[in-house]
Amino acid sequence: MNKVLRENLTIAWRSIQGQLLRTILTILIIAFGIMSLVGMLTAIDVLKQSINENFSFLGANTFAIKNRGMKIQFGRGGQRPKKHQEISYDQALRFKEAYEFPAVISISANATSTGVLKYGSKKTHPNIPVVGADEDYLIAGGFEIADGRNFTTDEVHSGAPVVIIGSEIKSNFFGNNPAEGESIWIGSKRYTIIGTLQEKGAGLGMGNDRIAIISINNLRTNYKKANTSFSITVKCESAHMMDNAVGEATGLFRIIRKDPLGKEESFDIEKSDSLINELLGMTQYISMGSIVIALITLLGALIGLLNIMLVSVTERTREIGVRKAIGATRSSIAYQFLIEAVLICQLGGFLGVLLGILIGNSMTAIIGGSFVVPWNWMIVSVIVCFVVGVASGLYPALKASRLDPVESLRYE
Repeated sequence: MNKVLRENLTIAWRSIQGQLLRTILTILIIAFGIMSLVGMLTAIDVLKQSINENFSFLGANTFAIKNRGMKIQFGRGGQRPKKHQEISYDQALRFKEAYEFPAVISISANATSTGVLKYGSKKTHPNIPVVGADEDYLIAGGFEIADGRNFTTDEVHSGAPVVIIGSEIKSNFFGNNPAEGESIWIGSKRYTIIGTLQEKGAGLGMGNDRIAIISINNLRTNYKKANTSFSITVKCESAHMMDNAVGEATGLFRIIRKDPLGKEESFDIEKSDSLINELLGMTQYISMGSIVIALITLLGALIGLLNIMLVSVTERTREIGVRKAIGATRSSIAYQFLIEAVLICQLGGFLGVLLGILIGNSMTAIIGGSFVVPWNWMIVSVIVCFVVGVASGLYPALKASRLDPVESLRYE
């Protein structure tokens, strides 16, 4: 049996070489279908990995209270768009002082997402997120100090010009030298570095390693804007306390915000695990779309391969007659053409998987992460290519096996 299989593979390979151009075009069509399938799904796996890595540090016991912002309501009477009031610092501070649930509470706000930092003749690109925060921000946000220290309570209250920088900023400005005690400029303001954050990695557009954190009251002094809205981050002692913590926080902040009974909250509560699940849920639609695109492409490849195999049967009619005349059975003739179709599909599948892995993992250069080898999708691709090969080669194989040997020998 092994000898027969080797012989059929040899004949199939010679046939492929004999109609090289048509075979290459068919292989490319199959490869594009598999590439779109493996490439998109590999990219989605990279995206999922990046989402988990970037948000897992928050833990399942953290939630944030943020302003709802612009909210368009559709209903009877054509309600106008309603803009909810920003969360003020006084409201956030009242919440922190009044919240009695056992948790770490931090108040923060974004000063700018396009900050420029300078040290001597060195200067960053205008892509540095500058955040104003209190002394509890690092704990609540899942950050760790690599060198130096955190803010003191006095520095936060006085708005002292001190800053904690990310590892990327420290590396760009100071290399392996210590950064603590050095002075840098953020915009037109001078700050003294008191600490460097542990490296976290970047992804999904989040510059975790190029962040600059100043004290919350320094932000209120130097980055005061009319529409500044403060965020409150709450980190519970354990994940099973989350529901109670969120319920108590919602009730307390409704009172602080003076939200009327029966009306929706004028703020949002974002759970870290809910955010992860929401982002991961969005990738399912992308997966479905990529599968549909791949199936449509593979359907075209199936039709193209079917056409090539039918032409091959016609061109090799005399060869089929000779093989039958010297004793070849109908099953061996059908087996030969079927193997040829499957071999072409597997060649296209191999090329498509290779291109798909390379294209899919190119996402790591954009959003960060590590190289992903999609073993599941590789196995699926092999199975799909086998099915396409059998489906497109079955009819031509049966047609070839049913040819009359005498008529075949006379065919030219």
